[in-house]
Amino acid sequence: MRKGHRFLPFLFGRHDLYQIILDSIPDEVIAVDLQGKVVVWNKAVVLMTGVEAHQMIGKGDYSASLPFYGERRPLLVDLVLMGSVELETYKVFYSKLELKGESLTAEGFAPLVYGGKGMWFWSIASPIKDPKGKVIGAVQCIRDITDRKKMEEELKFLSMRDPLTGVYNRAYFEEELRRMEKGRFYPISLLMCDLDNLKMVNDFLGHEKGDEALCLVAKVLVQSVRSSDVVARVGGDEFAVLLPKTDRASAEKVVGRILEAIKELAQSRPDLPLSLSVGYATQEGPFRPLEALYREADDAMYRDKILRGLSPRSSVLHVLKAALREKDFGAEGHIERVKRYSLMLGEALGLGRSELELLELLAEVHDIGKIAVSDRVLFKPGRLTEEEWEEIKRHPEVGYRIAQSSVELQPVARLILEHHERWNGKGYPSGLRGEEINLLSRIVAIADAYDAMTSDRPYRRAMTEAEALEELKRAKGTQFDPVLVDLFVDIIRGRCPERSSS
Repeated sequence: MRKGHRFLPFLFGRHDLYQIILDSIPDEVIAVDLQGKVVVWNKAVVLMTGVEAHQMIGKGDYSASLPFYGERRPLLVDLVLMGSVELETYKVFYSKLELKGESLTAEGFAPLVYGGKGMWFWSIASPIKDPKGKVIGAVQCIRDITDRKKMEEELKFLSMRDPLTGVYNRAYFEEELRRMEKGRFYPISLLMCDLDNLKMVNDFLGHEKGDEALCLVAKVLVQSVRSSDVVARVGGDEFAVLLPKTDRASAEKVVGRILEAIKELAQSRPDLPLSLSVGYATQEGPFRPLEALYREADDAMYRDKILRGLSPRSSVLHVLKAALREKDFGAEGHIERVKRYSLMLGEALGLGRSELELLELLAEVHDIGKIAVSDRVLFKPGRLTEEEWEEIKRHPEVGYRIAQSSVELQPVARLILEHHERWNGKGYPSGLRGEEINLLSRIVAIADAYDAMTSDRPYRRAMTEAEALEELKRAKGTQFDPVLVDLFVDIIRGRCPERSSS
């Protein structure tokens, strides 16, 4: 509406006030007369389209749609003026197009506004009547709902996706199972995949590692199938892969791709026990519910786990040892040196072969409980807080539980628990003293302390051999077995093994 245009005689003389009101409305407002010519184009429309009012006022023939769509098409104001409208005809232009009394409401997307960024909008259009009730035009309000649409899409995505892995969730999978049951998707194949050892990974390596393993497996599954296939996490450690129009031979090839990819991934990640048990089944036609196909594939997966003779504890133990060596707790070769010093002391004591083998195993895994200690605490360069020190002190008990769960490590479980006890009874976790502490634990405690002192750490430089031996001597009778300390000092002074430079 501009000065001199008498579209609404009852507003004549109040043009400036009404123009200010129209330009103050945050929604876009467009009005047309009975001939479909634009008579109102408020400031919000100018900001949205970049088209000034004087460029649009007086234009008809669906010109108002050009800044929105780049083509002439009826806006809601035009549809209102058509009177009785067959709404289905125009739903190609708008979604949720509804007639409410004399007004039309709709949602849609305008691709050209805001410099081509586009906008989702909600709009309502109504007839304009003079005081006698005669229709003299139509007005349309447009509201930007892009943010709401994005939120709706995010909520829709979240409602059908597993929040951890990003693949579909069980609810969506079951919905797809029902949908495909009634459609032309046969033959349908279904894969069931179980991530082996997840509970033990969570217990021993922490839930962060378990979550990482789940995400890596999900990624492998998605990359191994077509975009039209459905990959879903249907349980804590279980995934289902729905393959429409896939016969048994093709499903078998998919399984092969998945297992090969998992094998390669496991080789590149020695710190994670990545292995899958996989079962699959195929249904040629709609002769039974697909729920039966699901059960058949699930049974096949459990048979695969049994036939492979999977030993979960052995598998996880292998990974724990690999992770322990990879960390090596701040000094390259620490574990190997502790083993060497321990065996030197054990041989000097005249231990038998079986005891030396047990000692070597203890030296290798005595700190396995530190797997559960965060790297932030474990490698902190400064002084530990009381809370952080308590986290460190829990590692013998964690190591004990890990060892108890493994047939291979059970013989050293109690020894792991005791390797931080002190000769004077002021160690942890049980406060054992003197010969209450197992001999092998006392040996490893000395070997571990000596190597720690003679190796660089983030918070200090390594001691010399002489300094470390003096420190051990000062701690004999309090922290360490005094007889073992004297023997160890004599061994090192008489026969110092080769060590990597620190």
